[in-house]
Amino acid sequence: MTKRVRTLLLPALLSATIVLAQPTAGAPSPDLHGALMNLADQPATHTSFSFDRSELQIAQNLLESGGLDANHAAAALTGISVDNYHYPRPAFYTPETMASIIAGYHAAGWKHLVNANQTPANTAQPHSTVTDLWLRFAGPDITGVTVLTRSPRDMSVVQISCELRPLDLIHLSGHFGIPKVDPNAVMVPAPDGR
Repeated sequence: MTKRVRTLLLPALLSATIVLAQPTAGAPSPDLHGALMNLADQPATHTSFSFDRSELQIAQNLLESGGLDANHAAAALTGISVDNYHYPRPAFYTPETMASIIAGYHAAGWKHLVNANQTPANTAQPHSTVTDLWLRFAGPDITGVTVLTRSPRDMSVVQISCELRPLDLIHLSGHFGIPKVDPNAVMVPAPDGR
């Protein structure tokens, strides 16, 4: 990861943690499967994979090489699932379905971050990648992360169960199917109702 990305991401994550950290331990992840299948205006080719805690412990060396403290690396992640959708032609992402996904996370107590550089038109029919990030906190620690990225012909959803410090997210970027941080994204808390 470039120094520029770290320089941009670190202050954003730390400020988001300070603003958003509130006890929400035990808040479940909303069931996304049905909503994701109906988010776009056309059927998709769907592939997915998951790592459970035992599979992630095998990858402890990779976590440590990514910069996580050796004592924290094995316990940092308890599960990761990645779903990828590919569309045969540019997709239109239905705003009402996206609103129901956002509402589900909000009702479960998750904190929503969005890219401040996005326009409403680009979120429904993207010409560039659109990223939504949801975080679940237990005190200052992050216990759940969901990343939803949408582009004209591809959509990815990464769901992470974890016990992470905000800085740990930087080290995981680019590993286990977790997307690399977009250096041009300016992630901010979503406006009320989003």
